[in-house]
Amino acid sequence: MAEIISADSMQVYRNMNIGTAKPPSFLLDSLPHHLVDCISPDQQFCAGDFVRESDRLCTEISARGRLPVILGGTAFYIKNFVYGLPDTPQSDPGIRESLLKRLDIEGLDPLREELSGVDSLSASRIHPHDAYRIVRSLEIFYASGHPQSSFEAGATLREGYSFVCIALDRPRAEVYERIEKRVDEMFDAGLVDEFNGLLEAGYGPDDPGMQAIGYREFFLTDPPASDIPLIRDAIVRNSKKYAKRQETFIRSMKGIHHVHAEDFSGVAALIKTALDGLL
Repeated sequence: MAEIISADSMQVYRNMNIGTAKPPSFLLDSLPHHLVDCISPDQQFCAGDFVRESDRLCTEISARGRLPVILGGTAFYIKNFVYGLPDTPQSDPGIRESLLKRLDIEGLDPLREELSGVDSLSASRIHPHDAYRIVRSLEIFYASGHPQSSFEAGATLREGYSFVCIALDRPRAEVYERIEKRVDEMFDAGLVDEFNGLLEAGYGPDDPGMQAIGYREFFLTDPPASDIPLIRDAIVRNSKKYAKRQETFIRSMKGIHHVHAEDFSGVAALIKTALDGLL
């Protein structure tokens, strides 16, 4: 039997079920899932956390005689797990303290503009309200003299694992059509109420969980959630952009088996070959 380790950077947050498209409760009850509903939306969870937790979980799942399956929509997490974390500089307390003081005095906008000037690629990958990652990227630059984007994951597979990496592909037009349908289903399922519940619980646009697509768009209006058609269109637009970036990112990874999402026999054959090789 398999156990799932979720590689979705946002399904890790509690009380964010509809907007992150978490698996339905019957599936969670019948098939063990890990790294789902672990932390509150005001906590950080980064690629390093994911790799460390996944290493621990893979050991525990294998010890139970089960197959660990890492599954989900954050390709950056999967790449770092498969190839190893980039060898970025350790945190420098002095630089970090200086940047945090500037954040308190100047606000986030000047730091974000500064990051754009020294590392435009990292700046484009980080949400504009993500103070933690903006500060960390600047810290890496000032500690090393090199932009964070220049530190990449390793080029070879990590030792200690037998990886089988499968990408489920669909034509882009079909992906976009499914996004439109999914967003409508999210609103029908109560996404607005879910967002308002998070807002009432005290979470705001600067909290890491609320920066997810499907939640951050509600802050485009003042007050939040006051123009649902505009918010809906923004979620669709941002989801399509994200899907395109993910597709490009996955295509850049080596050793990936690309299979059409409806080719169940092809996926089964790849898994069988991998399991046979372990016996």
